[in-house]
Order: sequence, then structure tokens, then C-alpha cells
Amino acid sequence: MNTPSRVLRRITAERPPAPRVGERCEMCAEPIAAEHQHVVDIEGRQLMCVCRGCYLLFVDQQAALRYRAVPARYLAFPGFTIDPAEWDALEIPVGLAFFFRNSVEDRTVAFYPGPAGATESELPLDRWNTILRRHPELDVLAADVEALLIRVPDNDIDRASCLLLPIDACYEFVGRMRLLWRGFDGGQDVRDYLDEFFAEVSARARGAV
Repeated sequence: MNTPSRVLRRITAERPPAPRVGERCEMCAEPIAAEHQHVVDIEGRQLMCVCRGCYLLFVDQQAALRYRAVPARYLAFPGFTIDPAEWDALEIPVGLAFFFRNSVEDRTVAFYPGPAGATESELPLDRWNTILRRHPELDVLAADVEALLIRVPDNDIDRASCLLLPIDACYEFVGRMRLLWRGFDGGQDVRDYLDEFFAEVSARARGAV
């Protein structure tokens, strides 16, 4: 027999989790869940938390829009290599960096984590193009919303690897690194988190074709 209390419990169990108080779409103010999607304001270089409806307005990466939806693809490049001269030419002082295309300024930008958060470095175009000529499969980034993560653990070129991931995942990573950073080199917590993050995104990535 379905008593009122039993019916109420069933309805409550079947209802999707309510958004937490204060989490709302930054475009239309609709409530959004803790797990939500993002768009990039390409002029202000800002991530915006949005509902599904607003997200879908900006999924066309070819449209001339101020906002672009951040896709959810992860790609791996198992054949990636980089020689010491190429890595040194990029002038990245740590063992990893993100590379993305800034469409407003029409240039490739590198940023890498540190105690103050993300440090940005403007890449000399010829040096980046040298890498793309050797690895044309890397030239698949959606401008402003995707990044290439190149990692050279302990400056060991033989262990270099490359992944493509959404730009919001990159900024989340850098923010977490900033919170964990201790001392000159970040400390053990940073190294552990780096290994965990890289293992997680590698597991999500499919092979580039």
C-alpha cells in the first residue's frame, strides 16, 4: 500500500540533486549543479559557469562569437617526442606547460604553474611552428578553449608526453597547484597531485587520429 510518506520518499529519491545555494548560470542566472559546463569570454579571458541551455548557444567553434563553449575532449599523442633543444627554446622553467591559441591576439601562449598561480609566456612563433612541423597531429586545438599539456618529468626528454585537454581542466589544475605549493619546488604534495592529475587525464584521453 502506497502511504503518503512512502510516496514522498519515492519522489524524493527519484528527484535529481538540487543545485547548491548560490551556484547559478553566469548568463541567465538559472540554478546549476556542482558539476556544470563552462564557456570562455575570449575578450576578457575568463571562464564562466553556465547551464546546459546557455552552453549550447556557443558550441559552434567557427562562429564569430565573443563566447565559446569549452568542449570535453581529451586526446593522447603516444608518438610525441621533443628534443632537448626544442624544449629549451620554449624557455619553460618547470617540467610542464600548457599551450593554447589566443584568437584575439592571434598567437600561441604558454602558461605553467608556480607558487603565484599561472605564469604566462608568449612563445616565439618560429619555435612553436618548429614543433608543429615535426608533429602536425598537434595542430588540432580549438582556439581559446583547448590546450596542449606537455610534460617533461625531471627534465628527462625521453619521458616527455603530450595531451590535449579542455582549458577549464587546465585552470583547475593550476589553481589546485597554487593551493598545494610549498617552498621553492612545490613540495611532495604538489608532486603527488601532478602524478594523480596526469594519470587521471591520461585515462580519459583517447588516441589522436
